[in-house]
Amino acid sequence: MTKISMKSLWLSAGLLLGTTAGFAQDNLVNALKNNQSANSATSFTFTPVINAEATSVKNQKSSGTCWSYCTNSFLESEMIRMGKKPVDLAELFTARNTYIEKGINYVRMHGALTLGDGGACHDVTNMLAKYGAMPQEAYNGNDYGSPGSSERMNKLTEAILKKAVEGKFDPTWKDRYIATIDSCMGAVPEKFTYEGKEYTPKTFAKEVVGINPADYVELGSFTSSPYYEKAVLMVPDNWSFDQVYNVQMDDITNIIDHAIKKGFTVAWASDVSEKGFSWKNGVAYVPAKDFESMSIDEKKTMFNGPKAEKEITVEMRQAAFDNYETTDDHGMQITGIAKDQAGKEYYIVKNSWGVSNDYKGYLYVTKNFVKYKTTAFLLHKNGIPSDLRKKMAIK
Repeated sequence: MTKISMKSLWLSAGLLLGTTAGFAQDNLVNALKNNQSANSATSFTFTPVINAEATSVKNQKSSGTCWSYCTNSFLESEMIRMGKKPVDLAELFTARNTYIEKGINYVRMHGALTLGDGGACHDVTNMLAKYGAMPQEAYNGNDYGSPGSSERMNKLTEAILKKAVEGKFDPTWKDRYIATIDSCMGAVPEKFTYEGKEYTPKTFAKEVVGINPADYVELGSFTSSPYYEKAVLMVPDNWSFDQVYNVQMDDITNIIDHAIKKGFTVAWASDVSEKGFSWKNGVAYVPAKDFESMSIDEKKTMFNGPKAEKEITVEMRQAAFDNYETTDDHGMQITGIAKDQAGKEYYIVKNSWGVSNDYKGYLYVTKNFVKYKTTAFLLHKNGIPSDLRKKMAIK
């Protein structure tokens, strides 16, 4: 879920849903973390309206694995919602399995597939169904995400995959590819012990996690496909060609509102390269004025308290996606709703970049931003209003 362009200089490639091997991740991380000088913590007053329980904020470091971090965090909240004791799930176990499946598809597609760390929310539920799950204590991925680790592995695995699709086919490529991933991220143990009991990844998923991947659906909103039907999510890092339910733009926030009020959280994929998104200040909105037309003082004070926003139209949203202004950048978890001092509602969003920003790893994101910049979102099917479930034939 990432594109590399001049626009991407506002992105943190190591923090995004997808990245391309060799990209200067650490520099971009620093650029995004420090891209505003305002101080929202002293000029905003946020009051929670609804706030679902979530596990602690994690740090994906310089890897492009936020899609795994955000959706595993979402699954941990699902365990809490279901009355289970939450497990600190191993995000890199999910990522490791995703990279194996992505490599297989790359060879099947004769190399016509995006490589790198990128993935999507549905990859997590798909890997849960196929491979199971592990606790963090049983698989830490050899600290994948430390400086240089993802670039190093991507360089090695890309060489194997490209050789597999060039010239005479070598049937040993898959074994070498998996062995290389395991040399970088660590081999997965066949069995492990958790709280005094022995499990395999599949028995752990069934007996401890207890989540049915088939209960989760992913949605998007695009004018290029019929509404309330399934369509392929047309982003480069949808390497599995998964389909999402296509809903209307206003349905995005209506569904999220309904889910939050019913006690569900949401795994959310979005563009975070906009000037109105500030990790440091923990706020995202759609400024009423274009950044280029702002005065120097207006730019400096963009996050000094609530500001007016543009009204988002369906045409604006689709045009931004079609002209690459909206890119599939980053995954986070929507955990609640809050109001600012003027009574305006924001979504409470849990990130996976550590706790170094003004709100200890969380952000407050306006509904207009979510309408405008969402690429996809995933949630339990029962979090969707019944009338919309009926339209989409979700049982």
